[in-house]
Amino acid sequence: MAAHPGFDRRALLRGGLTATAAGALGLGAAGLANAAPTPAAAAAAAPAALGTARSLAAPEPRIYSTAEWGARSPQTDIVILDHVPTYIVVHHTVEPGNTEDYSLEHAMEICRAIQDFHMDERGWGDTGQQFTISRGGYHLEGRHESLDVVRGGTRHVQGANVGGHNSEVIGIENEGLYTDVDVPDALWDSLVAMVAWIAGQYGRPVENIMGHRDFNSTECPGDVLYGRLPELREALAAPLGEPAPARTASWPLLRPGDSGPAVRAAQHLLRAHGFTGLPADGLFGPSTRAAVARLAEQSGVERHACSAEFHKRADETGYLGADVWPLITPRGRVADVEVAKAVEALLGRGKRAPAGRELDAAEWKRLLS
Repeated sequence: MAAHPGFDRRALLRGGLTATAAGALGLGAAGLANAAPTPAAAAAAAPAALGTARSLAAPEPRIYSTAEWGARSPQTDIVILDHVPTYIVVHHTVEPGNTEDYSLEHAMEICRAIQDFHMDERGWGDTGQQFTISRGGYHLEGRHESLDVVRGGTRHVQGANVGGHNSEVIGIENEGLYTDVDVPDALWDSLVAMVAWIAGQYGRPVENIMGHRDFNSTECPGDVLYGRLPELREALAAPLGEPAPARTASWPLLRPGDSGPAVRAAQHLLRAHGFTGLPADGLFGPSTRAAVARLAEQSGVERHACSAEFHKRADETGYLGADVWPLITPRGRVADVEVAKAVEALLGRGKRAPAGRELDAAEWKRLLS
């Protein structure tokens, strides 16, 4: 495979803001000088659009526009919001799988296929994600106008790639399926380069680099790619002038076929929410899936249609993830018997939930991790 010219992640991961890493992001001597401006320089730079965060902006990678890959015209007006996105969200396309065609022609073909599916099957006005990266490492614009708007650094093209959060997120589709295999080096390096550019343009902290499953109950972007997001954040922190991010727990994704303490805890929590006939056996079977789906429907959780799976007809109804856990994890002191049993299941055999224990989202995530 001839890797597409991209970002040198290995230089970044050797630690700190090395000269090589700085050069890879376009932070040469001038960039490093800007990293710690004098008070006078800082005052002079104050009127800049995003201040110091923009002074460490990474260079724009080569991105093929919608015109270059032959996109259809959008069927509806492109919505451009007068604020920057809060989160940069990583997806995987699932289909057409992990092809070994790393050519630019293939990358453009994938973009056309995604757009056709989103417009003709989903009924959307245009491609759902703002950007796409092929397994060969090519960057391509997704939704029309995304490229020019990010260049401006002050507004946001609203896409359709994260249910209930599209006004807040800018999405990057990564070609392939990453549930149990790693991404090619060329794709990874290009993902680092693109996220660095977007984060710099919008002044977004590395903690705001997320996976689709951080918002919706979905497998996307796959266990392997999702597991590498801490590495991505750490790789970009120093070059973007930020401290190393702390690793924090996140809501786990539970799926049919899963088993163990987290499943048993979820079953107790569902019982506390009225699903009293649900067995707390630690097995995520049809009854648990039905209870989760019912709760999500009753609570008005938006049914997401993952834009990643542009050919796959996967049914993730009843998966228990980031948009369902907050519904069943109470805040405050442990009072309900079923909630106490959930905590005890997570603490381990023979351990009792302390009386009056205070719980919040962070503590629940820690217990579930």
